Amino acid sequence: MYYAYKYRLTPSDAHREELDRHRDICRQLYNHTLYRLNEYQNEHGELPSMTTLRSELPDLKKWWDDLSDVYSKVLQTVVERLFDNLKGLSALKENGYRVGQLKWKPPREFRSFTYSQSGFKLDKKGGQTVLSLSKLGDIPIRIHRAIPDDATLKQVTVKKEPTGEWFATFGVEMDRKPPEPAENPETCVGIDVGILKYAHDTDGTAVGSLDLSDERGRLEREQRKLSRKQHGSNNYEKQRRRVAECHADLRRKRRDFLHKLSNYYAREYDLVAVEDLNVKGMMESPSNSRNTASAAWRTFLSLLEYKCEREGTHFVAVNPRGTTKECASCGVSTDKPLWVREHSCLACGFEADRDANAAWNILSRGLEDVGVGHSERTPVETALPVDTSVSAKRVVEAGSPTLKERTASAVSE
Repeated sequence: MYYAYKYRLTPSDAHREELDRHRDICRQLYNHTLYRLNEYQNEHGELPSMTTLRSELPDLKKWWDDLSDVYSKVLQTVVERLFDNLKGLSALKENGYRVGQLKWKPPREFRSFTYSQSGFKLDKKGGQTVLSLSKLGDIPIRIHRAIPDDATLKQVTVKKEPTGEWFATFGVEMDRKPPEPAENPETCVGIDVGILKYAHDTDGTAVGSLDLSDERGRLEREQRKLSRKQHGSNNYEKQRRRVAECHADLRRKRRDFLHKLSNYYAREYDLVAVEDLNVKGMMESPSNSRNTASAAWRTFLSLLEYKCEREGTHFVAVNPRGTTKECASCGVSTDKPLWVREHSCLACGFEADRDANAAWNILSRGLEDVGVGHSERTPVETALPVDTSVSAKRVVEAGSPTLKERTASAVSE
């Protein structure tokens, strides 16, 4: 399997200057390659191949002296990056989107360059870990988690964030294969995601949404200050970085929460069923789109999917239509507005929390898709006890007993 490991770099001022110079040379090469691509298309009536443009690099070095200061593999990946962008445009066009043409990259939009296969290594020098980059030098790096011994480093991407920080992301390939999912999963869970409660599962655990109101308020204050600065001035640049730091703080806290929650479900269960939500369509709705964007449901589902694959857990995304209206006990649909938070079936008398009922419907559909039959436990037996409310701040990595103890205590009551 292929994984990405991201670490923070701590370059010196000299290193920062050289990193910025290499990044700008790669940006200029990208723009030149785009110019040559358009020129070739106008002359020959078709797009050139990637090999054609990549073969021009040796001749470019004869008159473009700065290219000799950058490692050759890095220059080749710049050309590959252009063609990857072309493939992305073609895919969008095939899906019915209106697309334009690739544009030249200004400095603020070209933030990274990649070493592929060679030209980099992790080393120990002077009692600290450094990332040795060809034609750049040894840059200190913070290895906050170890890379597995059986992993092969395929590439490293060096990126400058809008905050001015530098990060290195390693592309790592593992020799071992992930475990096969169980044919007859024993521990199964259905998860209904929402705004008031981020996740409500069939085990009765209701995880609250992450409260980022303080961070969002700080971001709004800093953005108002930025609007009063003169564009291009030193004060504008300082304030721009403060705004970027606020965005980074929001993003990191949100992803930390999503990583820990998805990791818990992937490790503790044999089968995880979720809704295949059309988040983009929900974002286009005129109501509540801000909270929908802040919830980052698509990110959560993507993280959960790859973690389930890594742990050998069934991941099932079901059709979300009618999961809230249908009764988990008898299947009769009952219309209810959004402000009604309790499910009460007039046909069979089953009563449960609205989200708990939806979670059971999601699990039932997931079991049908996998073809393992229905769970031995019925909604009537499990959904009636009071659900366990878990604050988002209490969400921890799987292995800590916090979440499991709360769930066990609620079931035993």
